Amino acid sequence: MLKWLWVSVLSLLLDQASKLAVDGSMQLFESIPLLPYFNLTYVHNTGAAFSFLSDAGGWQRWLFAGLAVVMSSIIGLWLARLKQHETLMAVALALVLGGAIGNLIDRVAYGYVIDFLDVYYQDWHWPAFNIADSAICVGVALMLLESFGVGREENNG
Repeated sequence: MLKWLWVSVLSLLLDQASKLAVDGSMQLFESIPLLPYFNLTYVHNTGAAFSFLSDAGGWQRWLFAGLAVVMSSIIGLWLARLKQHETLMAVALALVLGGAIGNLIDRVAYGYVIDFLDVYYQDWHWPAFNIADSAICVGVALMLLESFGVGREENNG
C-alpha cells in the first residue's frame, strides 16, 4: 500500500509551502482576518499539540523530534504491511505520516513549528494550527471511522 505515499507527499508539500508563504509575508504575531471566526495568525509553537510543554526550556524540541521519527517509522511500516483492500486505512496513515514529517521538518530546522490557522469565537481562540496538524487530525478521524467499519468490504462468503 505504499502507492498511497503520494498523499503524504502532497500534504507535506502543502504544509511546507503554506508555512514558507506565511513566514515570508507576515510578521510574527500578525493576524489577518479572513472570515468570521477565522484568521491567519502567525505564531511559533515550541511545544506539542495545544502548545503542550512550550515553556519547557528547549529540551522538548528534541523529544518531540525523536517521537516524530519513531512514530513516522512505525506508520511507514504499518502502511507497507496493509492489505490491498485496506484503502481507507492507507489514506489515513498517509495523512498522519505527511503531517508528522511536516512538523518534524519545522522542529529540526527552526526549533519550533510554524502555526497560522486561527479559529475563534468572540474572545476564545482555539490553539493556532497548520496544514500538517490538519492532515494528522483528518488521518486520525479516518482511522476512527475505519475502526467502526466504514470503508470495509462486506464478506459475503
